[in-house]
Amino acid sequence: MDRRSSTVVAKFERDRLQEARTWVVKVGSALLSSSKEALTHVIPNLCSQIAQLMARGHTVLLVSSGAVAMGMERMGIVNRPTSIHELQAVAASGQVGLMLAYEQELKNYDIATAMVLLTHDDLSHRRRYLNAQATLETLMAERVLPVINENDSVATDEIRFGDNDTLAARIASLVLADVLVILTDQRGLHETDPKLDPDSPIVDIESAHASRLDEMVGSTIGELGRGGMLTKLEAARFASKSGCHTVIADGRNTDEIISIALCNTRGTLLVSDVEPMVARKRWIAGQLRAKGELVVDAGAESALKEKGVSLLAVGVLAIEGEFQRGDLVTIKSKVGGIFGQGFINYASDEARRIMGKPSDRIIEVLGYVDEPELIHRENLALLTDRVTV
Repeated sequence: MDRRSSTVVAKFERDRLQEARTWVVKVGSALLSSSKEALTHVIPNLCSQIAQLMARGHTVLLVSSGAVAMGMERMGIVNRPTSIHELQAVAASGQVGLMLAYEQELKNYDIATAMVLLTHDDLSHRRRYLNAQATLETLMAERVLPVINENDSVATDEIRFGDNDTLAARIASLVLADVLVILTDQRGLHETDPKLDPDSPIVDIESAHASRLDEMVGSTIGELGRGGMLTKLEAARFASKSGCHTVIADGRNTDEIISIALCNTRGTLLVSDVEPMVARKRWIAGQLRAKGELVVDAGAESALKEKGVSLLAVGVLAIEGEFQRGDLVTIKSKVGGIFGQGFINYASDEARRIMGKPSDRIIEVLGYVDEPELIHRENLALLTDRVTV
């Protein structure tokens, strides 16, 4: 896509934002570096815009930095600590103040909040990934706003400016978000360093994977880098793989999020060229290390192939292999070969106990219910989805 692509193309891509239902909004450390400013201006304004988004029917997840800055003020520390244990202590204290500020503001709009602290390990470990996904989806279904941050009190090497860009992208992929909004103290992605060239134009719209963007962000970050643009570009590229658009925008503007929703953003739109569910299905279908195999009856096979539904235990005839919750398993026809695969919600011993039984009997057999399905439709792909992207 050429710079400032044709007006028609740009308008088409921006109009897709109006159809976006699930939003991940990330507010950066640069906007929350002053505790006083955060409490009196940034957080109130941010909550007001999120409330407007939710009133318009959008689902929103908020990824918020700022715990270290908030903690420093709460603990009376002037200079940012450099040791890991001091940073962890400051972040633990600051997270309380940060969450309290969001909760108090959002109460004004009758919006309930939930604090979700994650490390990158949580999203790399398959079982914990599914647990995080289930928690966030439940909160979203209940119209509760998750306020997400890195679990800095236990992380050992992730406490650094810009890291929440990566976390936000992982969250966007986790929930199949339509748009990721990264709010920073820059107007967007500049074509050249704005510190050296104040008149450097903003990249209006571009493919997230356009090679020309690499030269614009440079190769190093420094403390904040050029607005942390390197991590923001990397985040946009990660999110794009799951079909999510990314907007890098100026969080100092009091109406920036609403402007994006109205397709009037003044920032940079980095476009994904694949639909979210298509991207996810292709990714699942491309996984190669299955831990087990499920043999299903004709009814289940037909429903999976023709209706795209979840796989229920009642349709399973046999189970082979040993696996844990979150492992990849293949799905095999009773009379044919393997035709699908996905990430299973139960370990092999549990799955064997409930196979052939309806979902409402799971609690009777196991004494609890993790999920009503063996494999949720969003975590299941037919091998016809195994397409090179």
